[in-house]
Amino acid sequence: MQIDNALELPSARVLPEWIDYNGHMNVAYYVLAFDKTLDRFCDRIDIGADYVRRTNQSIFTLEMHVHYVQEVVEGDPLRFSFQLLDADEKRFHYFMRMYHGEKGYLAATCEQVALHVDLGSRKTAHFPAEPLERLTTLLEEHARLPRPAQAGSVIAIRRRSAK
Repeated sequence: MQIDNALELPSARVLPEWIDYNGHMNVAYYVLAFDKTLDRFCDRIDIGADYVRRTNQSIFTLEMHVHYVQEVVEGDPLRFSFQLLDADEKRFHYFMRMYHGEKGYLAATCEQVALHVDLGSRKTAHFPAEPLERLTTLLEEHARLPRPAQAGSVIAIRRRSAK
């Protein structure tokens, strides 16, 4: 099944140790859940853990923006979607959504840019042909999707103008 016409990735459940003193999922665990979702995406296009072992190359996160939209609590089921926004020979820009798995509301979003790295030199490296082709194909498919409203947002305190 697809969510928002983007790739749907495996689901999860909010664990007891993810709950903070406010009684909802702690911000750090939103990032952990998105990171685990990214791992599943990378496995799906063969740039995950097996790829790292075979090639000694990996991806590093360069930048991340998380929007906390609606809280989730212990035991809540979660679903995730992934939308590729851009890619080139060394980087990809993507947007993930976290939904409540039963109620369907948007709980959070996460926008990131990742960089392909040679782990031997710890420097950027071009993607090999096959992973780059998979990213390019997915980018062409996702180019038809609407751009997420939160993508590219700037962090700031928004003030109403005085009248």
